[in-house]
Amino acid sequence: MVGSSSNAGPWALARRAIASLAVLAFAALGGVAHAAQAPAEIKLGTLYASAGPLASISMPVYDGLKLWIDQKNAEGGVFVKAFDKKIPIKLISYDDQSNTATAATLYNQLITQDKVDLLVADSSSVLTSVGVPIARDHKMLLIDQTGTGATFFTKDNPYIVLIADPVSSIWPKPLADFLTHEGRKLGIKRVAMLYATNDFTGTQANAVRQFIKESNSGLELVYDQGVPTNTSNYTVLLNNIRASNPDAVIHLGYAGNDIAFLRNVQDSGIEFKFLFSIYPGLETDLLEKNVGTAGLNYVYTYVPSSELTYKTNFGMTLPEYKKAWADKYGDSRVEFGFNSVAGYTTGLVLEKALSVADSLDQLALRKAIFSLSGKLKTLDGTFALDANGAQVGAITPLGQLVADKKNDLQFVTVWPKDVATGQPIYPRP
Repeated sequence: MVGSSSNAGPWALARRAIASLAVLAFAALGGVAHAAQAPAEIKLGTLYASAGPLASISMPVYDGLKLWIDQKNAEGGVFVKAFDKKIPIKLISYDDQSNTATAATLYNQLITQDKVDLLVADSSSVLTSVGVPIARDHKMLLIDQTGTGATFFTKDNPYIVLIADPVSSIWPKPLADFLTHEGRKLGIKRVAMLYATNDFTGTQANAVRQFIKESNSGLELVYDQGVPTNTSNYTVLLNNIRASNPDAVIHLGYAGNDIAFLRNVQDSGIEFKFLFSIYPGLETDLLEKNVGTAGLNYVYTYVPSSELTYKTNFGMTLPEYKKAWADKYGDSRVEFGFNSVAGYTTGLVLEKALSVADSLDQLALRKAIFSLSGKLKTLDGTFALDANGAQVGAITPLGQLVADKKNDLQFVTVWPKDVATGQPIYPRP
């Protein structure tokens, strides 16, 4: 028996060697199969509006996103951890013409026909709103760039994350805090508010009311009126606001609303002691071109990331990005502003998420994006999400536009005090 066992030894060793080789071959084939699973490209689908009332804010976002895509593709693609390699990005985009019905059709097309890996919403709450239920129904993560309506983010919907803009409910906090803390010292007691009734500005109006109510500051909201987003003539509304005798006027609308409103203020000759509008800060070049320096001088507005230089740990700094934008789009009709930064920021967040995501599964992507919260710092500020996917970082301070001796508009940040660069001028001269 001992001799028999000894004689079988070489055969046993041979069988084990053959088995080991088979295992190695299988593993090698498995490695080839894994590599073959890597897609030739990452399909990123998005919409933009080249015309209509939302074009002025949609096109800068779209161009910012394209700048990032072109930059990554020039480097061989974006690194995807799930495949341990760089993969080029294929942009699939459609023009929704600022029309929500068209946008809904095109969101469906991107998901069901183009079968994109990444679904990126068009700019604005209006054009994002129709994509929220569609993405949820198809279990597709909606990469929400600047759609800040608070109603988009709920505990039962894991298929949305807000990337480059804080949720609307916290936008007006610096404005409200300034009015409730400093306003009384300046003599501001009566506040008038006019707003467009969409998810973006309607949410901000609700927040202003709530902040004032909770402050117990004694501020009185003497005029509080919502109007359709397509409003273009504010003459009667301005007379009604003036009749309420306010110390401060808040106007909340999109860029087209602000342009029409501020033009009507100039044409009417009405002089409000304190006047706040959103887009003089977000799209200063666009507003200055359409309203003029005189119409924007002393207007209060948000100070966006296109005007504040944040310390970054990923991507270009603001000066570097401004140069890259000028080199790429200097001859275009799209003005540089906050929305230009927002589109590029979307790309940076996706780039970082793909570098840590275990797969391209939609919830795996969401998990990867959430892992960046509080850690990623871009030219847009600190990226931070709440539990429902709403952006709570990148807060916009309150500033005032003031023309210098050369008649060039300058931002003066007035609140919060820890970032203030100057004192508010009140009443408006």
